[in-house]
Amino acid sequence: MFDTYDTLLKLSSIAAPSGNEQALRNCLADLAKPYADECDTDTLGNLIVRKKGSGKKILLTSQMDSAGLAVTHIDEKGFLRFCRVGEVEPEEIKNVIFANGTRGAVCREPKVKTSDAKDYNYFIDIGAASRNDALNIVNIGDIAVNSAIIYTNNDNIFSPFLSSRIGCVVLLQILSMLNNPINDIYFLFCTQDEVGHRGAKTAAFAADPDICLSIGITNASDIPGTKASFISLNKGAVIRLRDNALISHPGVVSWLESAADNAEIPIQREVLSKGGTGAGAAHISRAGVPSGTVTVPVRYALSSTETACLSDISSCVRLIYTAINTEVNL
Repeated sequence: MFDTYDTLLKLSSIAAPSGNEQALRNCLADLAKPYADECDTDTLGNLIVRKKGSGKKILLTSQMDSAGLAVTHIDEKGFLRFCRVGEVEPEEIKNVIFANGTRGAVCREPKVKTSDAKDYNYFIDIGAASRNDALNIVNIGDIAVNSAIIYTNNDNIFSPFLSSRIGCVVLLQILSMLNNPINDIYFLFCTQDEVGHRGAKTAAFAADPDICLSIGITNASDIPGTKASFISLNKGAVIRLRDNALISHPGVVSWLESAADNAEIPIQREVLSKGGTGAGAAHISRAGVPSGTVTVPVRYALSSTETACLSDISSCVRLIYTAINTEVNL
């Protein structure tokens, strides 16, 4: 029996900043292999898992990397300066961890107001007494990510890693459910998604799929202080019609909506003017790939307190599982 929370807990305990996803990839491979017909890693570090079928070649993608802070300078007192790797706000990160287990606190220079702060006004304190002391622990180029704290309250789940782990969990659960699929399903766990969907770009070219679906998260707006609640928790998975990187293929949208209607799966629809997923890179691969995106609503996205609803994750799993187990005629 697949346990969504336990799997999220396991994946969230592994640091996987962009370009350094090896440990998470190894864990995902171990979880996927019992259900896979093929399991490979490409040159860029993507994990590609295949479940063979005779129908359309369908590529399902999810990022596995997290945004982080890369050390650029260590001063004489041992404080670390950094640059951003991916979409991350230093003010939203309080506690970080490096791949070697070193922990630290992200701090702002006390005389600088939040509204005036630039990246160079922040630093990471790892408790070092000097530059040499710090260099015995971390090095220039090392990347820190949010320190994982994950817990549940009723049907809600809280974690700093939902944006980069929900999709992985959705893909793993669908893989565990598949038995003699109608279509030929490729599960792509992407590297370097936070820095330009690079993994999806190369893997989609290699796979040459008939259809691509990306699974990710979207920002829920059902919180105090917002004028509208277009996307809410506990109302189902979200079919994205467009974002800054992709106008979803109309046939893909209809295919997903038909699957939701036939199985009575709750869904929401959204249009975004910014952001994107691996589908944005995949849909312009080779001569073009009909593509779409399915997301799970998350409150406080890209913060250390991302919040999602387990029932919405379940809705996402059911939607995609139902769709890929039907004949596809776009």
